[in-house]
Amino acid sequence: MAQVRSNPKYAAITEDLVLRLSQEALTSGLSGKPAVKFVRNKLHQVGGAYFKRDIDYTEAARTLAELPQQLDAQEVWAFCRTLMQSHASTAERLPIIGDFYTTCLASIAPITSILDLACGLNPLSLPWMPVAANLQYHACDIYLDMLGLIDSFLEHFNITGSASSCDLVSQVPRNRVQVAFLLKSIPCLEQMDKRIATALLTAIKAEHILVSFPIHSLGGRQKGMFAFYRDHFYDLVAGQPWAVLEFEFKTELAFLVTK
Repeated sequence: MAQVRSNPKYAAITEDLVLRLSQEALTSGLSGKPAVKFVRNKLHQVGGAYFKRDIDYTEAARTLAELPQQLDAQEVWAFCRTLMQSHASTAERLPIIGDFYTTCLASIAPITSILDLACGLNPLSLPWMPVAANLQYHACDIYLDMLGLIDSFLEHFNITGSASSCDLVSQVPRNRVQVAFLLKSIPCLEQMDKRIATALLTAIKAEHILVSFPIHSLGGRQKGMFAFYRDHFYDLVAGQPWAVLEFEFKTELAFLVTK
């Protein structure tokens, strides 16, 4: 674990995930440099590959502290947009961000409680979400430095909630909420456990789950991803007594699951 985290790219990742992957590497017969390489490759696949540039969280926290405390302030929108450009998942959603949340959540708005799983920088999308004044927002991810900024973000805007570390393959947060977000996360999680998606969808304690999939690769190619992930999703929910609404956007395929 120490060797894996000696690289600054992996130093801020929650120890629970590094430990589990390290145990997996050793159990499979790897040791030394091959074991370290195995763990780092997995961490890159599930997280590192999505950062378009390094984020200076200390500087971001300083800027945040000087912002107005109203989510609809223009300076806040500019701050959120700039930071979300740093992560591939939120960056490619920016051109559709208002339409995405308004459309996907229209049938259940205003939203009173959210559980954002493998959140990335998605909590910074709050200014574009149709939420209630008494919103509770709980986010989890594997990057501790990023979670620190999200915690400060929620506190700055007086939003009740939390930002905590989680390894979703090992444990799903038990928060009971109106809607859980699982945005473009399933393909990443399936890099670690092919069976994780069904287990997650079943275990999440939410009235609704907003699930989405990318329809372009990180390099911008489609490669049949829309049809593949659409079929994959309906295979995952086959036989479940859940209602599903489907939404297609230019960069994303989304489903609102009502359990």
